[in-house]
Amino acid sequence: MPAYVDGFILPIPTKNLATYRRIARQASKIWREHGALDYRECVGDDLAVSFGTPFPNLVKPKRGETIVFAWITFKSRAHRDRVNAAVMKDPRLKCDPKSVPFDCKRMSYGGFKTLVGD
Repeated sequence: MPAYVDGFILPIPTKNLATYRRIARQASKIWREHGALDYRECVGDDLAVSFGTPFPNLVKPKRGETIVFAWITFKSRAHRDRVNAAVMKDPRLKCDPKSVPFDCKRMSYGGFKTLVGD
C-alpha cells in the first residue's frame, strides 16, 4: 500500500486538454522512471454534485475550463522527496511556466499521508 500521495487540482482551458494530455503522459513516464508507484491525471466528469462543496466551487473555473484532479503515489514522504528531487532535475521536464497550457498560479498542490487504504 502506498503510504504517501502528492495531490493536485487545476483548471485547464478545455481547448488545451490535448496539449495538457501530451505533457501529462510525458510527466507520468518521468515520475515512474524515477520511482513513483503510480501517476494519475483525471478530467472532471460529474462535478455538479448536490452535497459537500463541489470542486468547481473550490477551483472557480472560468467559462471554457475543465478541472483536472491528479495524484502521484509513493512509498513514503522520504521516497516522495527523493523522487521529486530527481524529477525536478530531469531535463525532459524543463518548461517555461509561460508556455504551459494552464495558469500555474491557479493550481493547488499538497502532500498527504495515507489515512485509510488497502
